[in-house]
Amino acid sequence: MQRTLRVVIEFAEFRIAFEPRRRRAACESNVSQWLGGCAVAVSSWSWIAASCKGTSHVRSGTRLQDAQTCFFATLNGGEIVAGIVSDGAGSAAKGGEGASLVCWHLKREIREHFASRHELPDDESIRYWVDRTRDRIFSAAKKRALTPRDFAATLVLVISDGSNSLVAHVGDGCAVMKSAISNEWIAPIWPEQGAYASTTFFVTDDIEPRLRIARISEDVSAIALFSDGLERLALDFSAHQPLPQFFEAFVAPVVNAAGTGRNHALSTQLKSFLNSERVNARTDDDKSFILAAKR
Repeated sequence: MQRTLRVVIEFAEFRIAFEPRRRRAACESNVSQWLGGCAVAVSSWSWIAASCKGTSHVRSGTRLQDAQTCFFATLNGGEIVAGIVSDGAGSAAKGGEGASLVCWHLKREIREHFASRHELPDDESIRYWVDRTRDRIFSAAKKRALTPRDFAATLVLVISDGSNSLVAHVGDGCAVMKSAISNEWIAPIWPEQGAYASTTFFVTDDIEPRLRIARISEDVSAIALFSDGLERLALDFSAHQPLPQFFEAFVAPVVNAAGTGRNHALSTQLKSFLNSERVNARTDDDKSFILAAKR
């Protein structure tokens, strides 16, 4: 039996319609829905994720320079979720490839960590992973007779089990979290700008990157990561706070949809939203967005 839940989301001048499909098990009665169905499910994460080329890159014919990935950090899935967003520098010849390398290599490091450990990594491990990622980029640059700066890219990384979370950040873009206690949205680390307008810091910077790490020992019900193309839509820079109405617009459809892990249908709708005329009227940059919600 299928039931279509139509959730109409309104945020400022944006209007988005998500239609998640939630499937009931054959043995699930109306009453058992309130009790969790046929069996008690383990609390877990669901998420949406998408990237979209900015209109400035469409006009210039350049490739998407953002990259993102969201995944269960443990092989059996369930409790620990990780998300990575990276934005290749617009002035870098291979910025998009640099962003992809950042996401790919750090994903591998995280998976290897949780294959043998059950706790979140310490700061030293995070710095080691970033160093190894830099080595990978430097090697790719050398093989192609390029410089590491040609692969310059930012980093926004979140790892969370719902009770303890960490954020690792180089440059702009942002990660935000919703407290399960106060229901407030917080930004543990604010986007960092460079000395000049429209500049920031990158994983490939000499002598070492400006890596910032924050830890949150509080229950969270949702996390979101995004590249700088969405900063002006998602953050209140005068108050130094996330705009809760922007993020809340996406939480309910993700929580109400069936299944765990990535929701592909909602992610497709998210990509359409990111590429909508109303969003593109506010930003011409590439846009990447991940939102994960804990059931």
